[in-house]
Amino acid sequence: MKRQLIKISLFLLLVTVTVADVQAQRTPRRRANTTGTTGNTQTGDAGQQQTQQNNNAAAPSGYNPYGNIPIEVDKGSVYSDSAARSLRQDGAYDKSMLNDRTPLPYEHLRWDDALFAEKVWREIDLREKMNMPFRYQGQDDNGNQTFIEILLRAVRSGQVTAFSSNDDRFTTPLDSMSISSLTAGGAADTVPVRDINDPNKIVKYTVTQASFDPNSVMKFRLKEEWVFDREASRMFVRIIGIAPLKTLYLPNGQERGSSVMFWVYYPDLRPILANNDVYNPKNMGMHRMTWEELFEARMFSSYVIKSTLDNPNNRTIRQQIKDPILALLEGENIKERIFNYEQDLWSY
Repeated sequence: MKRQLIKISLFLLLVTVTVADVQAQRTPRRRANTTGTTGNTQTGDAGQQQTQQNNNAAAPSGYNPYGNIPIEVDKGSVYSDSAARSLRQDGAYDKSMLNDRTPLPYEHLRWDDALFAEKVWREIDLREKMNMPFRYQGQDDNGNQTFIEILLRAVRSGQVTAFSSNDDRFTTPLDSMSISSLTAGGAADTVPVRDINDPNKIVKYTVTQASFDPNSVMKFRLKEEWVFDREASRMFVRIIGIAPLKTLYLPNGQERGSSVMFWVYYPDLRPILANNDVYNPKNMGMHRMTWEELFEARMFSSYVIKSTLDNPNNRTIRQQIKDPILALLEGENIKERIFNYEQDLWSY
């Protein structure tokens, strides 16, 4: 009995000493914290400001610069590639099988058989009468039939890859954000919507953006190669790339030139062009021509701006010849020299 009482007494004594030690250790810490808070108010305010900044930066997605006023996006100004499809047969005859067309494969050309090969860069000006089908703005189940719209739909949908305009060798593919910035009609604009009864009260803000104007693209640049195949004894021309040129204007509205938007590898684009018809102003029933056939049949008007023929400095014609008339004549001279090369190989 005495042993149990002694053990209990020692245990209570040990607990009392431990509690006293813990309280003695906590007391100076509380005083230090209290002293730091009351004695250095500037440090505390700076810490609160830093905490507030971190909280604001941590949630940028929910941040509204206009407070509680809602912000809406004008869906009418957002470009959409989806076209309204006809719910009935839009025509007197069935054209459903036209969507299954595929381009004919190219004939294989061996390097050993290439007796002559020259690269040529040319531009297609849509203001010329022969190139008017490029500007046809008809609508069908595929959407707008303007050639630039057909090209942009193929790029936006991911069917073909767009490459940077920095060079024409297809070295830098562009992502969707870069394509959107290139084809945007302008910077986004936030417009306040005011209350009808109280003009000083703003009900909401609407974000609008101008849509892309297809009429701003009035030229296309082609990169192609002319090859004389000695096995077939004929000249072949293969389009390598195509690029839309966007017209640039001065602040007074005067045209100051054009710039390349992006490059597209033409063989990748051929299957899309094979499923889109070319506008025929004379007879829409008998045209039976696709965009792929138009390019292969060379049914467009263009002028040469550069070639590798007698061009060791790799410069365009306008860089060598400043006069525009003489530059056009030099382009025609290059066409004639390529044509004469094939003709001079024959003897009659």
